[in-house]
Amino acid sequence: MSNQKGKQTAQIINKIFDQMIKAVNDTGEEKQKNIILFVGKIQDFTYSSIEAYNKSSEKKYRIGLIYDSKSKFDLSGQKIFDSIEIKIPCDINNPSSIQKALLPYQDELLAITCRGEDKIPTFSKIIPHVPYLNTPSSKSLEWASDKIMMRERLRIHNKNITPAFTIIKDYKNSSIKKIEDEVGFPIVVKPSGLAASRLVSICFHKEELEQILKKIFKKIDSVYKENNFTGEPQVLVEKFMDGEMYSIDGYVNRRGIINFCPMVHIKTGRSIGFDDFFGYQQITPTLLGKEKIINAEFVAQEAVHALALRNTTVHVEMIKTESGWKIIELAARAGGFRHQMYKYSYDIDHTLNDIYIHIPEKTIIPKKVLGYTVAMKFFAKQEGTLTKLTGIKKIQLLSSFKEISVNKNIGDMCLYAKNGGNSVFNLIMFNKERSKLLADIRRVEQTIEIETSKNGNTK
Repeated sequence: MSNQKGKQTAQIINKIFDQMIKAVNDTGEEKQKNIILFVGKIQDFTYSSIEAYNKSSEKKYRIGLIYDSKSKFDLSGQKIFDSIEIKIPCDINNPSSIQKALLPYQDELLAITCRGEDKIPTFSKIIPHVPYLNTPSSKSLEWASDKIMMRERLRIHNKNITPAFTIIKDYKNSSIKKIEDEVGFPIVVKPSGLAASRLVSICFHKEELEQILKKIFKKIDSVYKENNFTGEPQVLVEKFMDGEMYSIDGYVNRRGIINFCPMVHIKTGRSIGFDDFFGYQQITPTLLGKEKIINAEFVAQEAVHALALRNTTVHVEMIKTESGWKIIELAARAGGFRHQMYKYSYDIDHTLNDIYIHIPEKTIIPKKVLGYTVAMKFFAKQEGTLTKLTGIKKIQLLSSFKEISVNKNIGDMCLYAKNGGNSVFNLIMFNKERSKLLADIRRVEQTIEIETSKNGNTK
């Protein structure tokens, strides 16, 4: 009897095995894992970088884009969007919709990455549905996106790398007193959940603080809605740190080991007379010595580990103060303009390295300096309707000129970054010699004219 059962069991196993072989044969060749999936949007330089790689390599990457079907899509990138091979629309707020949309591609996904700060919340919602890809955790992305959570974790991990701070939810007298007692002037006021210096202001005294907080809390709901931020309105108030501003990008592997890119020196709008913190001028290489760079990298590493980030590119903003390096903030993404800056000055392909860290493969960071690169943002001196923008064609004739993107047309409204505005135009220049680059920067500043009108008065 036992032999009979044994034979029946063997027959069943053989049938199952035959069915498995047949299923494999029916599906043909095994699907290749070659899709690089981008979240929310893809920039033209990112697309071009992958296309160039495909032309020069035996290995081919396919480009995919997953995006929220219920959100308004940015048509400025329509040409790139039309060229993308794999488009995956879904309802980002519906887990079943995400799962269903990804299902046909799960066996072909090689890596997933997110390049935009505003798309990080979307990335967090997708991560649970791609468990076998190398990604940061959803929680670490939340810590890196929320300025308040970030400060709290930095303080616990290493209080020496972060300034004193407090958190408020209104502009009542009790909140003002809390700020005076726990932080003291001068201070920087930052709404949580916003990027690019939006609604960020500095205050030197109580009266100024009251005015700024009132303005922020009047605007915060509309700006949150514009940026698809769904969190509770909260404002981070921290001690103003006086010193030189720098930033650094790096690639964090699954074990938390970081390969850093070269540092970038930053001048904010305040350095040229604006009451604003936008990054006016970013230049690399810097003039920092080797020891200072090592110290900066150590502090940046501390910040990354405090947020438990892994499998991601990071962008860290820092201040070099008299008491050492301090963290302004960090993000689990590549920094703005970094693809172009690193490419021109070092022949580093920041886009491919961001993909490599997610595959994972070894990142490539050449050390040879090819020259100096600057990225600049130009804002109107006064808020209002743009009435004049001249010099754009002339600066494109400079020997250092590389790229320009004009964001405003005559008749458009110009606002400061702290009030939720964007730059009039952005400029990238490169020169093998630092002195020649600085000379062309000066020529640009002397050539460009931006004028606005407020209530009929030109400024």
